[in-house]
Amino acid sequence: MAKAGQIQRTCQVITAAAVLGLLSSAAGAQQGAAGKSFVEDFDSLDRSFWYVSDGWNNGKHQNCTWSKNQVSVEGGVLRLEFAERKAGDRDYACGEIQTKARFGYGTYEVRMKAATGSGLNSAFFSYIGPTDKKPHDEIDFEILGKNAGEVQVNQYIGGRGGNEKLVPVAGGADQGFNDYAFIWEENRIRYFVNGKLVHEVTDKSKIPSNPQKIFLSLWGTDTLKNWMGAFSYDRPTTMTIDRIAFTAMGEDCRFPQSVLCTLD
Repeated sequence: MAKAGQIQRTCQVITAAAVLGLLSSAAGAQQGAAGKSFVEDFDSLDRSFWYVSDGWNNGKHQNCTWSKNQVSVEGGVLRLEFAERKAGDRDYACGEIQTKARFGYGTYEVRMKAATGSGLNSAFFSYIGPTDKKPHDEIDFEILGKNAGEVQVNQYIGGRGGNEKLVPVAGGADQGFNDYAFIWEENRIRYFVNGKLVHEVTDKSKIPSNPQKIFLSLWGTDTLKNWMGAFSYDRPTTMTIDRIAFTAMGEDCRFPQSVLCTLD
């Protein structure tokens, strides 16, 4: 991120003070957003950048334990696998990675193929919460295995959700790679599927403000049937990610397929 230039002293003290006040306010809203723009093509898995979840789960609703053995990189793609494998106190193991840094306003993009199976959730999202001593803020793309013909978008602000919207994914999210993106601004969030704007949020009360980590995860449930469908397992299944990227607000698009390259 470019450093601000030194402000020269002028006779317009009031104007300069006002500008500094605005800059301070913006910085405060995104304090802790240390993550820089990046494009990850998964030629390897950089453990200094990515944290691999291992040996725990998110609660009773999750029927699998995060396992590093369910995370692999091969042939330029990241593979997150869900499989019947004893892990901790669960009969199933599942995969997740998350960034170590926190990211703020900007464009978040992924190209991925969802896993197949009712009761599973293939998710690309940003999140921060109590474990990081912050309010629960979140911005989601979630493909629920009960109907891979749709993707659910959603936001949480201070732990309050209820902003779900289902968006069609032509051909099925588990049948091939699709591009998902959201542009997060202070007063707006825009969601895109395969480069097309599918949802826009402009109500400030429904827009998170806290910098967040970026997650890719595949998990299952026995209990959240109304939301994710009745759990049904017959073989291992995989969520496959070809690329993930973040572009900080105000920066140019970083790869030709970026949604930023096509915006007017």
